[in-house]
Amino acid sequence: MRIRAAVTDTPGGPFTVREVDLEVPRPREVLVRITAAGVCHTDLSSQAAWPAELMPMVFGHEGTGVVEAVGAAVTGITPGDHVVLTFHSCGACAQCAAGHPAYCRSMRALNASGGRADGSTPLSWGGAPVRGAFFGQSSFATHALAHERNTVRIPADLPPAVAAPLGCGVQTGAGTVLNRLRPEPGSSLVVIGAGGVGLSAVMAGVVAGCDPVVVVEPVASRRAVAVSLGAQAALDPADGDGIVAALLDLTGGGARHIVDTTSSPEMLARALGALRHRGDLVLTGIGTEVSFDVMSLLSKGVRLHGVIEGDADPARFIPELIALYRQGRFPVDRLVTTFPFEDIEAAVRGMRDGTAIKPVLVLD
Repeated sequence: MRIRAAVTDTPGGPFTVREVDLEVPRPREVLVRITAAGVCHTDLSSQAAWPAELMPMVFGHEGTGVVEAVGAAVTGITPGDHVVLTFHSCGACAQCAAGHPAYCRSMRALNASGGRADGSTPLSWGGAPVRGAFFGQSSFATHALAHERNTVRIPADLPPAVAAPLGCGVQTGAGTVLNRLRPEPGSSLVVIGAGGVGLSAVMAGVVAGCDPVVVVEPVASRRAVAVSLGAQAALDPADGDGIVAALLDLTGGGARHIVDTTSSPEMLARALGALRHRGDLVLTGIGTEVSFDVMSLLSKGVRLHGVIEGDADPARFIPELIALYRQGRFPVDRLVTTFPFEDIEAAVRGMRDGTAIKPVLVLD
């Protein structure tokens, strides 16, 4: 079928909306008419570093929409269902079987290879391949093919702009706190970076009863949002080494949990200084190589975590986040700025210049 998609032709090149062809669903695939798609830093970092030989390429991995068709072997999903698309996983490896599909043995092949696990791509133009199946979806498009495993049914009345970010960024931040850290009420939580992932971690910390919740973020407007969402304090990293002293003071001698979304070597060094003995330091950001003073890790008994996708099982966790949103305890909508699909480059600029915390593309 003929669809419209935001295509990238060169590494780091612009997103250009144009027509492409999409295959019909294979036996376990689901055809979804996309109603909204979040823009995530992973889309931008992947686009910048994507191999030229795997271009042109369609990115997008926070899609939501309505099912239009399903493959012959699909069960539990039917045309007309409203769904969120999330990361793909095999369902058969030890990590998937244990309820940790974010660490699937086939994660890269299924999500970041420029195609399906067998190397094929569902997209083409004029008979030439257009690479796709990014995170099992490539949802910067009017329609996407997903697998039944990365398609989660949602209530039909959930606003698409709220639903879309649940598939990755919101799931990552909230899941880091609720699935991996599982903090005790009253334990201190510091979040470094108040983008979509960081503010989702803040909201999850408030839900879990963390006290205090403290944010470190350079953009003043985002610091204000963090406080409005329940953070007791929001600090500017421009204060330099004074940040460590401030965090030690606010957390009564050191934070029990610190979640970093920046992968900044400078901020991670400060985080280690602000952590109490036997505290948890969680890395969620994709960035450059960082190093740690091993003696500091050992002497403090620091527990270092690497977390992707919030260590979530989306089929279980996304409905939990929706329930919290409906209860008024997880106001995802306050992070969202919407853009028409055709204005994807404006959405990207908003993310890069800090004016949009979570840009979401909306489609008719």
